[in-house]
Amino acid sequence: MNGGVMDPRVTELHCIMPMGNISSVLVNGILSYERANTLPHESIAMAPVQERRDQKQVPGGLRLHQYANLYFHARNPMLYKRLGEAPTLAVLRVSTDVLRVRDVVITDCNAASDYARYLAPGQWQLLDFDDIYATDWRHPGNASRYYQHRSRKCAEVLVPHLVDSRFLRGAYVIDVQAEHRLRKVGFNLPIAVNPSFFFAK
Repeated sequence: MNGGVMDPRVTELHCIMPMGNISSVLVNGILSYERANTLPHESIAMAPVQERRDQKQVPGGLRLHQYANLYFHARNPMLYKRLGEAPTLAVLRVSTDVLRVRDVVITDCNAASDYARYLAPGQWQLLDFDDIYATDWRHPGNASRYYQHRSRKCAEVLVPHLVDSRFLRGAYVIDVQAEHRLRKVGFNLPIAVNPSFFFAK
């Protein structure tokens, strides 16, 4: 990876995954939207967002739906919107070695945003990691800053077609019951019970 060592807060990458897909992920990896649609799977994707992503082409690269997408930090607006499903979700921890995969792209905000910049990993200095790793993205009285920060929290790593399962390092879950569910579907990597990651106390 060019551009020196990435921000020290980037120790891992994340993927929000329904536990019903874990068995497939362990065999097939984390798939792009396009590839996932060829297999039985559960989706937490929101239709309007996916319609927007379907229209996006990464400059000099693939269509957005041909990339497997990871977050720098999954404690973000996407996870917040899915809190009702948290007991059946896992946040998969992915090695930063995936940034060295050929033709990986990073974005400085939600990749579907009209303002997203598609960058090489070596251009990481253009990302606002203070915003990405902030615990709160609300800005009372400042709507434009709120929308900007909300999008930056969802900055992405786009990996062509799939993230191989060899890059998996573990998972976060909301409680002990969720940990048991994840073990029952065959997940044998380290699991951290972390309620605060899921906005719970």
